[in-house]
Amino acid sequence: MKTVDLFLLIYAGILIVLSFVNLLGLDYWWIRIWDFPHLQLSVLALTGLVSWGLLSRESGWPMIVVPIGLFTCLVYQCWLIYPFTPLAQKQLASLSNQSDSGAVKENTIKLLVANVLMDNEQVGEIVSMVDQYEPDIVLLLEPDQHWEKGLKSLESSYPHRILYPLDNTYGMLLYSRLPIKKQEVRFLIQKDIPSMYAQLELPSGQLVHFYGVHPMPPSPTEHYRSTERDAELLLVAKEAREQQGPVLVAGDLNDVAWSHTTRLFQRISGLLDPRIGRGLYNTYNADYFFMRWPLDHIFVSQDFQIQEIRRLADFGSDHFPIFTSLTYTGSKMKPKTEVPTPDHDDIKEARKTIKKAG
Repeated sequence: MKTVDLFLLIYAGILIVLSFVNLLGLDYWWIRIWDFPHLQLSVLALTGLVSWGLLSRESGWPMIVVPIGLFTCLVYQCWLIYPFTPLAQKQLASLSNQSDSGAVKENTIKLLVANVLMDNEQVGEIVSMVDQYEPDIVLLLEPDQHWEKGLKSLESSYPHRILYPLDNTYGMLLYSRLPIKKQEVRFLIQKDIPSMYAQLELPSGQLVHFYGVHPMPPSPTEHYRSTERDAELLLVAKEAREQQGPVLVAGDLNDVAWSHTTRLFQRISGLLDPRIGRGLYNTYNADYFFMRWPLDHIFVSQDFQIQEIRRLADFGSDHFPIFTSLTYTGSKMKPKTEVPTPDHDDIKEARKTIKKAG
């Protein structure tokens, strides 16, 4: 076997393992971390296929593994990524131009979510961004006391706040122009990892259940397994499904949009992803264009329609901010796709994961 064929065989073998190892269902970080780079793995699979076509001259066993394996990898990656392209059907409907402008204004909520990176000193960039886009809700993740002090200028425009800065990279700051009727900082799984719940009142008087989340990721520097992250997301999902009225969940989930956990979160919660049918909106890593994936999320109940969603500019963090404008339409909402619904196995898996983390 020629050197180039041996290289292609080893290359294909490694790529096959990395593409499908997440299907083992194990929660160790060194397995679950391969949930993230499926876009990059698809590029590598395509590169391998092209290289095989141009360079390989050997057929038969074991070289037949190369084209079959790489093609299977590419199909699998595309299957995961396809829903987050404009080719797919939109899961959340766009607001109709015929909607009553007065009702729209009273029922619209503009939300900006940003992981600020605790050591980032460009506080003024966030202030400028808030001034430019004028969100009704600003959710900031990873802030410490330095960030809270630096954002004092926002408080005159955002009279309603839930501020919980921490120096462990899991602080949270919520600034709201909308009245907060109920609020709670919660520690659902880990005693040093907060999440937020707020009941917001739109100008129309409609109440919205809002959840801000930032669970710990599986990684060699954070946690050896994904169970705690998964359990926190599933606890929020279960509560979101039980709520009466519209629901928003936002934050850095430390998980990608196409992972098993995030898709399970959607089925348990019944919430919709506005990116489906629109784009990836990769928010991490802002420092390396070739290693990006959708890590910051906004999920909404079927009561909403969307006006816009966009990834905002780099402001010194390793995350890009994400901004969206949503309008509560209530019973007038006609989903373009079915609302995600759990089956018996989903419910069983969620209970098992939550119990394991507890």
